[in-house]
Amino acid sequence: MNLSRRQFFTLAGASATGAVLLSPLQAFYAKPAIAAGPYGNLVADPNGVLDLPAGFTYRRLSETGQTMNDGYQVPGGHDGMGAFAGSNGNTILIRNHELTPTSSNGLSAPNSSKYNSSARGGCTKLVVNSSRNLVEHRGVLAGTIRNCAGGPTPSGSWLSCEETFETNNGKKHGYVFEVPSSANTFVTPVPLTAMGRFNHEAAAVDPNTGYIYMTEDQGNGLFYRFIPNQSNNLSAGGSLYALRITGSSGINTATGFPKNTPRAVNWVQISNPDPTTDTVRTAGYNSGAARFSGGEGIFYGSGYVYFTCKSGGSSGDGQIWRYSPANNTVELYIEPNNSGVLDNPDNIIVFPNRDIFLCEDGDGTDYILGITPSGSLYKFAKNALNTSEFAGVCFSPDGHTMFVNMQSPGITFAIWPTNAFW
Repeated sequence: MNLSRRQFFTLAGASATGAVLLSPLQAFYAKPAIAAGPYGNLVADPNGVLDLPAGFTYRRLSETGQTMNDGYQVPGGHDGMGAFAGSNGNTILIRNHELTPTSSNGLSAPNSSKYNSSARGGCTKLVVNSSRNLVEHRGVLAGTIRNCAGGPTPSGSWLSCEETFETNNGKKHGYVFEVPSSANTFVTPVPLTAMGRFNHEAAAVDPNTGYIYMTEDQGNGLFYRFIPNQSNNLSAGGSLYALRITGSSGINTATGFPKNTPRAVNWVQISNPDPTTDTVRTAGYNSGAARFSGGEGIFYGSGYVYFTCKSGGSSGDGQIWRYSPANNTVELYIEPNNSGVLDNPDNIIVFPNRDIFLCEDGDGTDYILGITPSGSLYKFAKNALNTSEFAGVCFSPDGHTMFVNMQSPGITFAIWPTNAFW
């Protein structure tokens, strides 16, 4: 089905045939699985890689083992990713690699460019032209561990988050690192210690305030807010806080939390954001902060900070939350408790027309899911190659191309409608 841009906006705001309605929510939660969305059913890929709706196509851009422009090989563990405007209509992608010191397909770099000479994670940079062809790819951050997700900043940089708390080779890990999208070689790795040392997952910047919101991938993790001393200079430090739900000090939100009911919040300060032992979330919880089960992707859009919890809900299949900076409230937005509807949500993005797209990281077949502004969930893409997770979903600055990673064997895709703009 070939959609014009006008048709896309019309369908995105309406209930297409077969879509699962979240209003009333009870009807949504009762569904055994979600059906076709605004683009229709998925069509089997004859190459057995990526199933998409009719009228969409894809290109494999950058894969583990290929030789990059700097002479090193593309590492594995493709994960979180951000898209930025480059010159001449190009799109710049900064891509995380969730790798440990023992990973066999780690990111190679000169030891002088690494934060830790024994660590093999980091970031690579891809430049994609307006014809969706790869122009170049190279390493830009090296010597870090388990760079899982992160988030773009309004200044055009990428915040790369380490999902770990280990000390390796005398180096403490568990930090956020900033990578300018303009980097053309390995940057000097500077851990942003004031942003906390914990199992970081992802980050989102509120462009109105410069505040940075962060998730923590732990079953008893917290939801954080970092207020920088200088919005355009994160290395100048700042203050770290954790979200507390007013009137419910120390609550566990994994089960039994009321859906679609905004709750007022306040914030407790973390007095020691860079501890030698893994105490940040314990200190926050002891001060009344709320626990969130397996915090994953996060993104600012349409006035909300949306974030996912992969193991929330009574079934452990995941939740989607949203925080309103304007109202200082948090809301459990979606909790189907049904893996046929939502199976361990991970990276998330708000598309320019206000659709939400998210990546699944479940035990079986994983999908890229879409959620329309009216609350309809639909399957947009299916991993037809294996059971690996999707990660790093993002859009080109003009909104015409989706980019996404398949973590294993490590493939970055460009996806677009063949006869129309998104």
